[in-house]
Amino acid sequence: MRILAIDPGYDRLGMAVLEGTASKPELLWSDCVTPEKGAPASRLAHVSRAVTDAIMKYSPDALSIETLFFSVNKKTAIGVAEARGAILAAAGALSIPVKEYSPQQVKNAVTGHGGADKTAVARMLPLLLKLPGKKRTDDELDAIAIGITSLVVSYES
Repeated sequence: MRILAIDPGYDRLGMAVLEGTASKPELLWSDCVTPEKGAPASRLAHVSRAVTDAIMKYSPDALSIETLFFSVNKKTAIGVAEARGAILAAAGALSIPVKEYSPQQVKNAVTGHGGADKTAVARMLPLLLKLPGKKRTDDELDAIAIGITSLVVSYES
């Protein structure tokens, strides 16, 4: 199974492509997309293009995305919701099934504990799959964790 995993964001979008199984995941690619500051429509078009390009290049079986987490900052939540809309529209336009996971599901799949913090998740990733030497942003690591979650959940189904 090949998964395009996305940590949605308005300022930064973590993306990763994983394939394999829950017991043997393989990272094919990961990156952090940063739309240029400017008009919201241009930023969201950038997000949509990035997702479309990744789908066209990697032909995933599914797109996995984290559900919207409402924090104290409502402005940030609105931007993330808009980015999710652009991501979901790109997947829909190319008929790619979408799987959504809560932050607790991701933490549980990666660490075995749904209340784990981001640091624990980041520490577990190199133990679960080979991460080629490259500095990665938190958003990129989150996308990798979402991809692992998708493989784990698919295995359990």
